[in-house]
Amino acid sequence: MPIGARYRTGQRSPANAYYKWVEYTDGTRTPLPTDEEMKIHLETDETFPPINSCDKGAIWEMTSYE
Repeated sequence: MPIGARYRTGQRSPANAYYKWVEYTDGTRTPLPTDEEMKIHLETDETFPPINSCDKGAIWEMTSYE
């Protein structure tokens, strides 16, 4: 689980880490998520969320460990 690894909505977090939104699972990048939705923190085994403001699945990239 290197920094830069990508995960999809519904997968489980492999580590306590911070993640940033990359794009939607359908390959689009619009509409943009809210500022609060752009970066998330997950604990090990938490599920990657969708972007609730537009009800789309997301691709997340690990940016750092906790």
